[in-house]
Amino acid sequence: MNITVETLPNYRIAYVRQVGPYGPANTQAMKKLKKWAEEKNLLTESSIILGIPQDHPETTLPEHCRYDACIVISKDYPMDDSICESEFTGGVYVVFKVKHTTEDIQQAWADIIPALQNSGYQMDNKPIIERYTGEMINHHFCEICVPVKPL
Repeated sequence: MNITVETLPNYRIAYVRQVGPYGPANTQAMKKLKKWAEEKNLLTESSIILGIPQDHPETTLPEHCRYDACIVISKDYPMDDSICESEFTGGVYVVFKVKHTTEDIQQAWADIIPALQNSGYQMDNKPIIERYTGEMINHHFCEICVPVKPL
C-alpha cells in the first residue's frame, strides 16, 4: 500500500446522492453518476471521481446515511437540473493507494489507523473519501483519502 500526504484543493462537483445503508446501493449511485458523466463526455483518463460517505454509520441510523458519488467539473461547466452540484472543501489528507479489490480495500481499512498513528497526524472531522481517476480505474486502483490535522 502506497501512502502519501497531500493537500487537496477545493473542487466544484456534480454528484448523485444515495440515502440509506452503505453498501451495494453506493455502487448504483456511482453507476448513475458515470452514465451521466459519459453522456456529457466528462469521463476521461484524467477525470477525478470521488465517493464520499457523508455520515458515520456508528452515529447515524443506516436509513439516514448519505453517500455522494461525485465527479470534479470545471468552474465554468454549464449544469442542468439532471444532477446535483456542490463544492468539495479540500484540505490535508493522508492518501492510501490500494488495489481496487474487496480484499485489498478491507486490508487498507485495517491498516489506516495504525499508519495514521505513526504519521504524526490525527483524523480531522471530515468525511474519508475514495478517489479515482480514469487511469486508476483502468489499472484497478483507488485511493482512500483520510482527512488529517497535525497531532
